[in-house]
Amino acid sequence: MSQTEEIQNIEENEDELYEHHRFVIDKGQEKYRIDKYLTERIPSISRNRIQNAADAQSILVNGLPVKSNYKVRGNDVITIVLPNPVWDYTVEPEDIPLDIIYEDDDVLLVNKKAGMVCHPGHGNFHGTLVHALLWHCKDLPQISGATRPGLVHRLDKNTSGIIIIGKTEHALTHLSKQFYDRTIKRHYIALVWGDIENQTGRIVCNVVRNPNNRKVFMATEDENIGKFAATNYEVVKRYGYTTLVKCKLETGRTHQIRVHMKYIGHTLFGDYSYGGDQILSGTVYGKYKTFIENCWKLMPYHALHAQSLGFIHPRTNEEMYFEMPLPENFQQVIEKWESYTKGFKL
Repeated sequence: MSQTEEIQNIEENEDELYEHHRFVIDKGQEKYRIDKYLTERIPSISRNRIQNAADAQSILVNGLPVKSNYKVRGNDVITIVLPNPVWDYTVEPEDIPLDIIYEDDDVLLVNKKAGMVCHPGHGNFHGTLVHALLWHCKDLPQISGATRPGLVHRLDKNTSGIIIIGKTEHALTHLSKQFYDRTIKRHYIALVWGDIENQTGRIVCNVVRNPNNRKVFMATEDENIGKFAATNYEVVKRYGYTTLVKCKLETGRTHQIRVHMKYIGHTLFGDYSYGGDQILSGTVYGKYKTFIENCWKLMPYHALHAQSLGFIHPRTNEEMYFEMPLPENFQQVIEKWESYTKGFKL
């Protein structure tokens, strides 16, 4: 028999949709094929899923990738990363236009518009990205009855930008491993309140669900609660009352950039969930107030865009990188700030 230690089962609210299992083999364990060992210990997993995980080098023994026919031995430490199965729900395809950036037989990259929910959930049973993907692709991998076919990560409803989809189970598993290993390269553009003091910085603190409002999250310096999160930022342009920044994610927690920026005192412009729909810098009167309100009319949600994404292609092993410009209304808000602060000594 073995000792089983689940060290990280990704919650439903995670932006990166994978699960992580860890097993420590008893000292007296006889040699036993790892694919059979795992099928007996992970509920509802198929041999095909295990084979795909092995092909994607997502099964590690003592830190090294192994094939599906590897025979486990006493004291082996096994870790496996899999696309995350979720609650069972029938999703019907819907004819919703997609802004496709790139597509081949293995992967699909979409420029998601702000306002579109990534997958079905409570209160969002139609009109999601998944509904559109099922119409477009017809045959996305349905792992363990998942309602998130093809998804390995996601963006908040009102965050625009690049999202990648795995069109085969092998691609989905391979991409899951890259997210888990933190080798996916992701950059975001955000407009935040206030004038950030440093040109560059790294924000490190755990992110935990707010106990007083389950729809939002909060930062905590208590390492014993929440999940570790790290965000790097670089100032792109200063507007005195706001700052345009580029953010690079090391982790992928729900609302991570929004929570981290609030934590350092620079809430995202227009982010009504975290207080960014109030004037947090500058006067609350006169022409300035009217200017801010006009900006919010153009973009009535948080100013955050997933600008770029880099990854290793799951079949060709080619390094691929894609970048998308800001949405038109986001760009218009930036141009308004450029015009408003022209001539200011910043």
